[in-house]
Amino acid sequence: MKYPNTAKYVLGTIAALLLAACSPSENQSESTAAAEGSKRVAITTIVEHPALDSVREGVIEELKEKGFEEGKNLTIDFQSAQGSTANAAQIAKKFAGDNPDVIVAIATPSAQSVVATTKTIPVVYAAVTDPVEAKLVPNMDASNTNVTGVSDELPLAPQIELMKKIVPTLKNVGYVYSPGEVNSTIVLEQLKSQLEPQGINLVAAPAQRSSDVLTAARSLNGKVDLIYTSLDNNVVSSYESMAKAASEMKIPLIASDTDSVKRGAVAALGVNYHDLGKKTGELAVQILNGAKAGEIPSAHMENLDLLLSKKNAAAQGIVLPDALVAEAKEVFE
Repeated sequence: MKYPNTAKYVLGTIAALLLAACSPSENQSESTAAAEGSKRVAITTIVEHPALDSVREGVIEELKEKGFEEGKNLTIDFQSAQGSTANAAQIAKKFAGDNPDVIVAIATPSAQSVVATTKTIPVVYAAVTDPVEAKLVPNMDASNTNVTGVSDELPLAPQIELMKKIVPTLKNVGYVYSPGEVNSTIVLEQLKSQLEPQGINLVAAPAQRSSDVLTAARSLNGKVDLIYTSLDNNVVSSYESMAKAASEMKIPLIASDTDSVKRGAVAALGVNYHDLGKKTGELAVQILNGAKAGEIPSAHMENLDLLLSKKNAAAQGIVLPDALVAEAKEVFE
């Protein structure tokens, strides 16, 4: 096809402009260099509630303190599964396709989805009670896979001692939990094995969904001396329902999640989830600096904090012993 001279000039000009547009300018070169030096961290959680939010905030804070700041040399993609394991699986597939430098997976269902989806991208799990039982790692040593992380497993003996200090005549403990959450079923069995030798009965109240928590808690009325809650994501995400039922029934509510004291528990002895997030961030930083996830052993949190609420105790029909109040890190009036 032949073109007239005018048309040739116009086409030539357009081509020149296109070439100029495609040629990298000095600024573009700088941007490219910056992009090449930046890192990408993907963070996913099964649901958003104060404890898991604290984990995420701790991770981001630790990354910033160690030189990886969002908007400068770090891109963070955060996705919540909104309590759905199906959503968790979709998020895991998206992250695997995006190929970030590291994936931080908060809580067991999200961690299981991510670990099942990628065997090459480094994964750091967080707030998982038993990562071995959840099949994330073979043991707590270096995994020799693409996975490491931080467990929030708590020794139950101090929890049971706390229960007995709050209710000295303790005979029956209520436990609301999600049957589909492996963290919660593990704690159920561990509680049984440790309470029964002490002559204390465990009364389980399953709640399949967050919307079932209030009914499950109310089903314990007249059957238990106190209710104990672990970091079950359905229960924690609807903790106000637990507190409402406990106040109605005048049964004290004891938590392993310290953030739950502000939301209705009488007492909690547990890890600080913001600190757990920072510990998780430490592992992510090691990976961003070149370490292999499979060479980093999984970690536990060493310190437990005791938090109490006199206000919630009064609402649930008890008075906290002075000796226990003296032990607490923080007491809410």
